[in-house]
Amino acid sequence: MKKLKLVIALFFVILSVTAQEKHAFQEGEWFKFKMSYSGFLKAGNATLEVKESRLNGRDVFHVVGKGWTTGAIRWFFKVKDRYESYFDKKTGMPYKFIRNIDEGGHTKDIEIEFDHASSKAHVNNKKTKTKQSYAIEENVQDMVSAFYYLRNNYKTETIKEGDVVSLNMFFDEENYNFKLKFLGREELKTAFGTINTLKFRPYVMAGRVFKEQESLTLWVSADDNKIPLRIQADLAVGSLRADLEAFKGLKHSFKVQF
Repeated sequence: MKKLKLVIALFFVILSVTAQEKHAFQEGEWFKFKMSYSGFLKAGNATLEVKESRLNGRDVFHVVGKGWTTGAIRWFFKVKDRYESYFDKKTGMPYKFIRNIDEGGHTKDIEIEFDHASSKAHVNNKKTKTKQSYAIEENVQDMVSAFYYLRNNYKTETIKEGDVVSLNMFFDEENYNFKLKFLGREELKTAFGTINTLKFRPYVMAGRVFKEQESLTLWVSADDNKIPLRIQADLAVGSLRADLEAFKGLKHSFKVQF
């Protein structure tokens, strides 16, 4: 089930499409998602939680993301992932990123310290007990901080169908230019009711896992929260879907049509 673990990791990356204006979130915001394989088999859950903290004398947001398999899939492919990001409360720039995963026996334990003054990312691979430094791009984000950075900075009021946005990310040991295309506005039926959404198409690498470059679709709420509501991934074999199951601590009201 290598396809599943890659999609779970990518899940956190593609959350970065949601954004609007300053102060779109606050401490205590929490999301829970349920994942299903091929539309009927429950595959797992994922959560995101925002906390406030201090890091090296700076006021930061500390976000913890978790992902794990459940149900029948867990018997033959167990996933337990944890992602953490510490980023500046004012600028949104990341200072520290943690990736601690166990995906069917494939493990990683990596900590990244971002030095924006020198444009370096210092990577501490605890599994291999190695430390290396890499050059990073301007305004770089990690795969978790990007979600919150864009929520506060990316304007969607005037976005047009077909527009493509991009973001510099640093993931594990390399820079990555993440791109996605705006597909338009759509009413989406969810467990909470019908919600007005913004629909996006993240670009992925076609081949072993995904059918083609445009195999992912995601919907986010078209309000000041920009909540990720659904992610649909068409795989080389079957499909994977993540749906928002529960939430709390939103900064803005959440409008639902019944």
